[in-house]
Amino acid sequence: MQPIYMPCPTKKDWVRIANDFEMKWNFPNCVGAVDGKHVVIKSPAKSGSMYFNYKGTFSVVVLAVVDANYSFVIIDVGGYGKQSDGGTLATSEFGVRLNRGKLALPEAKSPSGFPTALPHVFVADEAFPLLKNMMRPYPGKKVGPAERIYNYRLSRARRIVENAFGILAARFRVFHRTLDQRPQTADKIIQATCVLHNMLQRRKTSSCIANDNEDLEEETNCVDDSLRALQPLQPLRGNQATHEAFNVRDQFCDYFSSPHGQLPWQSNL
Repeated sequence: MQPIYMPCPTKKDWVRIANDFEMKWNFPNCVGAVDGKHVVIKSPAKSGSMYFNYKGTFSVVVLAVVDANYSFVIIDVGGYGKQSDGGTLATSEFGVRLNRGKLALPEAKSPSGFPTALPHVFVADEAFPLLKNMMRPYPGKKVGPAERIYNYRLSRARRIVENAFGILAARFRVFHRTLDQRPQTADKIIQATCVLHNMLQRRKTSSCIANDNEDLEEETNCVDDSLRALQPLQPLRGNQATHEAFNVRDQFCDYFSSPHGQLPWQSNL
């Protein structure tokens, strides 16, 4: 995949993003929501099966990290459609820097009132691996009450990236049809629309963001739009995570069920 197109955030930027996620979406130490999408393109000449994806279409993959305000913080564009789940992350510049500890993430920090210092993490769905700095849901339907609350809290923060892709697709209707362009040109179109999306997000008035009812209505519409326009990544099969990664997820789980981290309505799930 092509190098990170936007400047990689500094430690100060990550701290600001984490503060926003805790304030708006009740997930402490979260430095971004991660997801990827297939953007459908016309079959490239002499490309074989490189761009042929699991949905039976040809595509390029965009991998994105989104902040708490639906803006793209990092985008990696140009992955082959044939790449599977974890392969998309592993071959991206973002994934390489994450695995090597080169993202300048802040040091572990204890949420207010909680005795354990938790690392700063990205939140993702089942298409991504469980890592020390990347949290995914507990698998399966038969999970206990604490794990179910954790999955809800993770989903609450992770949906921001789905909504960002939805807003992107709603603004730029080019994503609602097959791009009749070479892969390299498609990559540039995706990059340009993400930059323009961020500019429009910054220009939104505070009244459009502050009203919870309006925000939730916008989110629901945009997610539906995104699911029609952009194809999701394939879920990751198997999860060979380290003991440290499992331990971090359990610590977040403990925090969300503790008196210091629980939300008034989460027990009604």
